[in-house]
Amino acid sequence: MPERDSTRRVTLDDVAQRAGVHKATVSRALDPATAGLISDETVRRVREAASELGYVPNIVARGLRKKASMTVGVVIPDLTNPFFPPIVRGIEDHLQPRGYTALIANTDGDDAVEEAQFTTLLGRRVDGLIVATGRHGDQPVLERAHEAGVRAVMLNRDAGSLPYPLVTGDDATGITAAVEHLHGLGHRDVVHIAGPLDLSTSIVRADAFRIAIAAHEGMRGSVVEASALTVSAGRESMEAVLADGSPTAVVASNDLIALGVLRALRAHGLTCPGDVSVVGFNDMPFAEDVQPPLTTVHVPTTEMGAEAARMLLRQIDGERQDHARVVLPVSLVVRGSTGPAPR
Repeated sequence: MPERDSTRRVTLDDVAQRAGVHKATVSRALDPATAGLISDETVRRVREAASELGYVPNIVARGLRKKASMTVGVVIPDLTNPFFPPIVRGIEDHLQPRGYTALIANTDGDDAVEEAQFTTLLGRRVDGLIVATGRHGDQPVLERAHEAGVRAVMLNRDAGSLPYPLVTGDDATGITAAVEHLHGLGHRDVVHIAGPLDLSTSIVRADAFRIAIAAHEGMRGSVVEASALTVSAGRESMEAVLADGSPTAVVASNDLIALGVLRALRAHGLTCPGDVSVVGFNDMPFAEDVQPPLTTVHVPTTEMGAEAARMLLRQIDGERQDHARVVLPVSLVVRGSTGPAPR
């Protein structure tokens, strides 16, 4: 066999010749969307030949054939929040084997930045959006995307009246489990430090807290709204709570707020869980490493990202999913930050 010019780009014809198959078969074998149409053995032989030759698929050409960019925009409110990187990993792990690339857009929770990021992504003609920044109620940027016919999946936060599908954890069940756990430990005076109440997740969790408290006669509960889903906002909110007296337990809207609660308790010379028990939400990577290890509600974040990507690709393939909801199960993880109510 004559040697191939090492400076020439490897083509489908080269791979077909090496694998002993037709060029069209190579194209199908290397496209995740069509590889299932041919035998596993043929796919293996083609991919082995492509690897040996150093063949790099031309994603631009593939996109032109499909009239697609093979990109998905992922809009995240705060990439420094440990909740989101595992979600992005789940999205990428599902998209990449199928030939898609995720374009990550961070908004820092700023409406103007979010507007600019949406404009940029739409200008790049992404094939769809996965959006985790939704505030409660309708949002102009999402309305504009919907009017333009852009496919999208909401992640962890709803899209108001828009028909975009949603993937979320079972927030209400998680909060209920936290309250039941504290009730079983004898706690009767519990505070919920909620996230900003313009976020749909914060509203769902706060409502679930009120319902769970009301289910137990003699149990008192109040909701305090934090200004952000951050450590500093959690500490500030707990300082305000302590100024009015100390509850025996706190249920935080997320683990970062819970971390701020722990800092406020230490600053006031209070112990956890001796004086005040604390429950977080999300089971972020640091939760078991803080002192005391944090009791929290585990959310399957990587699975959540993968499911959002799965739903979006179904839309791209033409499947209607108006108002579809996928609610993933959550579970309470009991660690050292909760204990019996002080006598």
